[in-house]
Amino acid sequence: MLDIEKTAIEICSIDNEFALSDIRALKDNEGFTFIDLFAGIGGMRLAFESCGGECVFSSEWNKYSQITYRENFGVTPIGDIREINERDIPEHDILVAGFPCQPFSIAGVAKKNSLGRATGFLDRTQGTLFFDIVRVLDEKRPKAFLLENVKNLKSHDGKKTWKVILESLEELDYEVFWAIKDGQNYVPQHRERIFIVGFDRRRYGADINFSFELVVKTPKRKLKDILDADVPLKYTLSDKLWQYLKNYAARHQARGNGFGYGLANIESISRTLSARYHKDGSEILIPQVKSNPRRLTPRECARLQGFPENFKIPVSDTQAYRQFGNSVVVPLVAALAKQIRNTMKVLEEGV
Repeated sequence: MLDIEKTAIEICSIDNEFALSDIRALKDNEGFTFIDLFAGIGGMRLAFESCGGECVFSSEWNKYSQITYRENFGVTPIGDIREINERDIPEHDILVAGFPCQPFSIAGVAKKNSLGRATGFLDRTQGTLFFDIVRVLDEKRPKAFLLENVKNLKSHDGKKTWKVILESLEELDYEVFWAIKDGQNYVPQHRERIFIVGFDRRRYGADINFSFELVVKTPKRKLKDILDADVPLKYTLSDKLWQYLKNYAARHQARGNGFGYGLANIESISRTLSARYHKDGSEILIPQVKSNPRRLTPRECARLQGFPENFKIPVSDTQAYRQFGNSVVVPLVAALAKQIRNTMKVLEEGV
């Protein structure tokens, strides 16, 4: 199980506005509770714990992610959120969720919502995993929430999905803020994700100010900073795979397409790490002298996402690549967690 204080120091050392005394003060004097939905391997949990939060409930359906989560946090997340009664979830201050994007039906659904209340937002989101966030927010009314998704959520289905999400959160009486943030200020990876933050208007009123402007005091890291010097040969591409990738790229270039492998510049930042990285590693290949390029190792992928060195990787390489590719840039989320907590403090002084 992770040493939370040590882990917090590792995560926050990337942004040196945090000091050990700050972390201890957050833990001792400004504690808050949160739940971790669609938890994956716990990237969001790490971020919120590093800022003084206590996780009181987690949910993740994938059995391999559950293994990694249990090895690192000492608890196994509850399974499929769709089978969990929202009334059974503990009270909490902040709801945290990196939810999958599924098609939304604005036209309505045949079956009425499970809460027995034909409110608009429940009708419009039923049958999607976002509905499970809605019903928990509706039942538990946490003070705030942070949701994370891919950048393209905003344009999904002709922007209809985005419209439903914002309208649903507004109808729940939350003041909503959103922004697309790039993780490259914290890790050597270009990774844009959309973040949605909300605060309970019934508790705080409508005069709420929240800023996504984050102060980063440390210089940008380079890809070479997270690479190991001695990497097993199994991560080097075979001649057959390397030739296939070159041929594939050449065919698409001839057609005027931009598809192909990504030979990384280790003096700069990488492309976005994806869950498909286990297939061939083509989006981030590390050049090698007198040899074919290689994939990142799972540990290097962990570093690329800002996970601490003491984070355990108990699964196969294939599962590890999927897990880190689906996760978040931990120090970026930690900075957002701190911003949310600071905003809550200001609001609570006025309540």
